Amino acid sequence: MHIPLQRGMFLRHQGHIYQVVDFNERHTGKQKPTVHVALRDALDGHPVDRTLGQIEPIETVEHANRPMQYLYAKGDKYVFMDSETFEERELTAAQLGGREAFLADGAEYRVTHLEGRPAAVQIDDIVSLNVANTAPPGHSVGTASNITKEAVLENGLEVRVPLLDHRVVEYA
Repeated sequence: MHIPLQRGMFLRHQGHIYQVVDFNERHTGKQKPTVHVALRDALDGHPVDRTLGQIEPIETVEHANRPMQYLYAKGDKYVFMDSETFEERELTAAQLGGREAFLADGAEYRVTHLEGRPAAVQIDDIVSLNVANTAPPGHSVGTASNITKEAVLENGLEVRVPLLDHRVVEYA
């Protein structure tokens, strides 16, 4: 069976733009196989499950990735500057996919644009951050082979790190 979908593609369905997260074919008994599609709303990140039959005919939406520099947070919005046009654009926390704590001031990110508007920021799965402060060893928790303590990273995120003195933590 030919499935006209690709993971990561954007499509329009019921007036919304969705990104295809995953799809799989399911067989139930003697019935015709059904293709289930996991979608994510490109603007608010809301997950939606549909069958291929429900979203056909498939209307693809063209997208472009552009380099943009993160400038600062402004309330519940995050301001980015287009590296080519120097135009400033605001993105919401939903468009950042819950990764706003990993934005670094002045860093450049690839931003997916849909119909000329920024829709999503691509942030690496692994980022290097400095440890700003750690709890004293007396605040350690864990078993003899896995002892951790609280640490605050340079971006303010609180994590647990090994008891050893670490200067840089890779968070995945």
